[in-house]
Amino acid sequence: MEIPYNYIVIEGCIGAGKTTFSRMLSNDINARLILEQFEDNSFLPKFYKEPEKYAFPLELSFLAERYQQLKKEVSPGDLFHQHTISDYFIQKSLIFAKATLQDDEFNLYQKLFQIIHPQLPTPDLIVYLYNPIERLLENIRKRGRSYEAQIPPEYLERIQQGYFDYFRLFPNNRIVIVDAGKLDFVSNINDYDYLKKVLQSEYPAGINRV
Repeated sequence: MEIPYNYIVIEGCIGAGKTTFSRMLSNDINARLILEQFEDNSFLPKFYKEPEKYAFPLELSFLAERYQQLKKEVSPGDLFHQHTISDYFIQKSLIFAKATLQDDEFNLYQKLFQIIHPQLPTPDLIVYLYNPIERLLENIRKRGRSYEAQIPPEYLERIQQGYFDYFRLFPNNRIVIVDAGKLDFVSNINDYDYLKKVLQSEYPAGINRV
């Protein structure tokens, strides 16, 4: 069965496996792949050490980088690829900013976001890989990024709840929440095939849970 969506976003909290699954899927179906370039952001290690000091420049820099990348790479058509897979959507900027910024900073940030957001295309499908916090922490430890070593579970909880709160505000988006906590789509082909079949189904607008 063909995947009936052209522009697909794979989302999830930190450590959910969204980049890994996006790579696997794009290779499998010969899709254009867009990956967030977060490792190039010099504010990220500083933020994890001093979040109150570096939250605003971090979120602002991420917004600019995400916008520039999506504006450049998400095009209406591609002669060589039928599908585009991205491991983030621009709205995650609001979700993370809401969790990290003071109210006055977030109000300013939101105004900037509302200026640039309409210039970007909307994904045909958003797949959110849900994992319990314990699984996220385990995955973060396994990948061994030094600047992520001190991420507290409370921060992950705020981010994950932020996604759910955001999804409920936009019922016209087509969103699929996958319970991925017990899946190992890297080592288990059956788990990978299950996730792929999720993308092959047609869903109504709103939140769909599988």
